[in-house]
Order: sequence, then structure tokens, then C-alpha cells
Amino acid sequence: MRRPVAHLAERLGDSLYRAAFAVCRNPQDAEDVVQETFLAYFRSDKEFESDEHIRAWLIRVAVNKAKNATVCFWRRNRRSLEDYMESLTFEDAGDRDLMDAVLRLPERYRIVLHLFYYEDYSIREIAELLNLGEGAVKSRLSRGRQQLRRTLTEEWDDEQS
Repeated sequence: MRRPVAHLAERLGDSLYRAAFAVCRNPQDAEDVVQETFLAYFRSDKEFESDEHIRAWLIRVAVNKAKNATVCFWRRNRRSLEDYMESLTFEDAGDRDLMDAVLRLPERYRIVLHLFYYEDYSIREIAELLNLGEGAVKSRLSRGRQQLRRTLTEEWDDEQS
């Protein structure tokens, strides 16, 4: 089964962007990753079993390309995360604090939390996407949540003092 790239871009473009951004933490890199991901799909001759199989393959490719983008020379010499966060607008301070805390997590926790909470993947599906065991995914979700809770609690306690 193959779908036209235009159809997939319309249907899955935002999802791929969010997954790439969760890894790269840079909007331009995330956009590049999405384009490269669709180009990889276009160039591949792979046959897919279903629409969900296509989606999972595209997310896996996007995550891998985003990881590659984070280690390149140009990526290391770009604008800081703090500068980027200052350019975003949020409805309330809590949203900004949560986004900042999530983006400060190590990549291994950040991507698993993103796929679970924002892309609605199950633990089994995340394990398949990232080539991990289900236990590893559960552990990363738990540790990521603990780090978020600890970070947000410390920040909240500091504000109350």
C-alpha cells in the first residue's frame, strides 16, 4: 500500500513536526526533518500494510533524522533554547513552564513523553517505533514524569518562597 506524499503531508505533517521538534528543539531543524522524511518516503519503494504502518514508519524516520540533526556542526552553533523560548507566546505562565520543563528533559525521556502524550501512541507502539523493549519505554515514561514533577515542584516552591 502506498499513499500520495501530498495526502500524507496534509494528514501527518503536524504530527511529524511535533515529534521532530521534541528531539531537535529547533523549529527550522524540525521543518527540515519533516521535508527529509517525506522525501525518504517518496524515494522508498517499500510497500506498507496499512495507513498505521505508514504513520509508524514516518515517525520512526523523523525521529532518527531529528537525532542526526542534533549532532551536526551547524545545529550546535544555532540560537539557544532560551532565546527560542522567549520568542514563543503562551496563554498562561503554566504552559510556558511545562513546555520549558519538557524541553529540558534528556532526549530519551522527552521523545517517549511526546509520543505517549501528544501522539497518543501506546507503550507497545512506542517500543516498536524506537526499537526498545516495553519495559524500557515504561521506565523512561516513569523517569521522565518524575523529573518533570520534581522540576515543576521545585520551581513552584521557589515561586512560593
